[in-house]
Amino acid sequence: MNNFFHTKIEFLKGVGPQRAELLQKELNIYTYGDLIQHYPFRYLDRTQFYKIAELDESMPYVQVRGRVRGKEVLGEGRKQRLAATLVDEDGSEMELVWFKGVKWMQKTLKNHTDYIVFGKPTQFNGKWSMAHPELEELGEEKQTASFLQPVYNTTEKLKAFRVESKVIARMMELLLKVAEPNIHETLSPELIDHYRLMSKRDALINIHFPQSVEKYNAAKFRLKFEELFYIQLRLLRQKTVRRADLAGQVFRQVPTVTEFYKNHMTFDLTNAQKRVIKEIHKDLTAGKQMNRLLQGDVGSGKTIVAFITMLIAADNGAQSVLMAPTEILADQHYTGLKAFADRLGINIGKLTGSTKTKDRKVLHEQLRSGEMKMIVGTHALLEDVVQFQNLGLCIVDEQHRFGVEQRSRLWRKNPRIIPHVLVMTATPIPRTLAMTLYGDLDVSVIDEMPAGRKEIVTVHRFDSHRLKVFQFVRDQIKLGRQVYIVYPLIEESEGMDYKDLMDGYESVRRAFPEYQVSMVHGKLKAQDKDYEMQRFVKNETQIMVATTVIEVGVNVPNASVMIIESAERFGLSQLHQLRGRVGRGAEQSYCILMTGYKLSKDSKTRLETMVRTNNGFEIADIDLKLRGPGDLMGTQQSGVLDLLIADLAKDAPILQEARAAAQRVLNEDPQLEQPQNQNIMRHIKSLSVNTVNWSRIS
Repeated sequence: MNNFFHTKIEFLKGVGPQRAELLQKELNIYTYGDLIQHYPFRYLDRTQFYKIAELDESMPYVQVRGRVRGKEVLGEGRKQRLAATLVDEDGSEMELVWFKGVKWMQKTLKNHTDYIVFGKPTQFNGKWSMAHPELEELGEEKQTASFLQPVYNTTEKLKAFRVESKVIARMMELLLKVAEPNIHETLSPELIDHYRLMSKRDALINIHFPQSVEKYNAAKFRLKFEELFYIQLRLLRQKTVRRADLAGQVFRQVPTVTEFYKNHMTFDLTNAQKRVIKEIHKDLTAGKQMNRLLQGDVGSGKTIVAFITMLIAADNGAQSVLMAPTEILADQHYTGLKAFADRLGINIGKLTGSTKTKDRKVLHEQLRSGEMKMIVGTHALLEDVVQFQNLGLCIVDEQHRFGVEQRSRLWRKNPRIIPHVLVMTATPIPRTLAMTLYGDLDVSVIDEMPAGRKEIVTVHRFDSHRLKVFQFVRDQIKLGRQVYIVYPLIEESEGMDYKDLMDGYESVRRAFPEYQVSMVHGKLKAQDKDYEMQRFVKNETQIMVATTVIEVGVNVPNASVMIIESAERFGLSQLHQLRGRVGRGAEQSYCILMTGYKLSKDSKTRLETMVRTNNGFEIADIDLKLRGPGDLMGTQQSGVLDLLIADLAKDAPILQEARAAAQRVLNEDPQLEQPQNQNIMRHIKSLSVNTVNWSRIS
């Protein structure tokens, strides 16, 4: 987009300063470029006209041609309304009614005049009526009107100031007239030819005012392809630059790894774990900085892969960090890894918010001297006082819970050479989302569970089945198992959440007086939380009542039953994460989803999906379709996902085409210097840096 599209929106005819301010505040439309990219979210088919006798109440919106004969204001005060009679060419009648803007409509509506009316038909006492219809005076040239009418997102505040979808459409018409000579091609002739793409100019006209269904589809494909192409081009260029420019320490020695395999590992790695370790090892010996995403479902064995990677770093004189988002998760990682590290004589430490001052001093000294090879911790690792002799590897668990700036502070702790980066997530990410969020990372996937793990049996039960469910819980505890009962954070108010949890806790204690019950929630102090967790780990308590604080980081192999209360209030990925807290031992595990009878369509889909499959990637794909990418990844990534027209849940094929196209362009012309790519280079230079948050994931 050239400078024309940077023109402030207030300079468009009919907008002015007041409307411009509203458009900025309500829709983030500041410039001509912002407006032209405010695409319709649906279209009304205005190609068909109905006669009043053909109407049916099941019809959503219809348009009718007819003549207004008679209008009058009825009622008084707030109950005042304007009623008019519309008669079509067959003599059938319909009442048009306005409850708002009565005075304005009375002045505007002309008697004995032909109109096209558009709206939702309703029947009352055998008569047809239409409330607040859209009106268009019927001129001779309009007799054969045939078009798809765009419908734009607007807001209640804009509507209050009469800036409705129709007004935005009029602005768009005016803008397109003056913009046409300024719309330049943004893709290369080769790409346009290869993918048979519509021109940029025609695409912008036909996305707003489609001249036919075929042209609309071509415009939509062109604009989606372009949007995804530029995202992928940026990510792939970033990746290329990093590979070319960013050196990494070379880790060739692996004596301790060999010893660990031979003498200390009490289980076999899965083929998926072996494959991932090979991919990581190849990165660590290449002399370039590793920047790898490790995806693996809950319980797939990512932590042992992380430990082996840390061993490789230690074998080569480098230190490594494993950073987790919560103390519970950091404690669990530390406990698991310390058992291995002790056998190998490796010094490993833990640093969290609750680490005592005297312990911190020792940790800081050992990290500076290089005596401590591994450290596990939380945000506390980011403090300036934490310095390393030679930080060579940073592993971040559930990295989407950390901001970009937080992570970069960790990488800067080696001023000489950027550490290798391994990002881990137990949130299965749909392929389309991974390609967009993590397109500049190499991706490894552990898609196989350790041997001997039984698939978790998931069932959906209504509240009326509670007595049977509690009997099942009793039977499981008698077999020596333990149980989680999770409550959602229902209210905005923490106080209300706490009350809901306390009510639940009390009812569980009443139902199971013969057993010990623990309770964990976000308001507990770290040491109290830890105390309750430890009681459960040691089987001193048989039931753990909790909020979603246990979503990540609790590993109790003896816990075999997960009951999720008000399961309809949880997202699909969250349900899957919670279910992953059981099924960690050799015994058969169960997940019971409790709900009331009133369920929305989406809630039913989520529950049916959970009962049907344990496959995290399939679940993530369905979640993406239900919730969209912004909700799925949380606020940290929302900037990356501010897509204007593409939809990651539906446009996977276009995304793959766009990525392949971007890769081909860069393979042939890495610097985009060749004449055929001048449109692409010009467009990249004109893109505002602020339009999309292109922050590197690492």
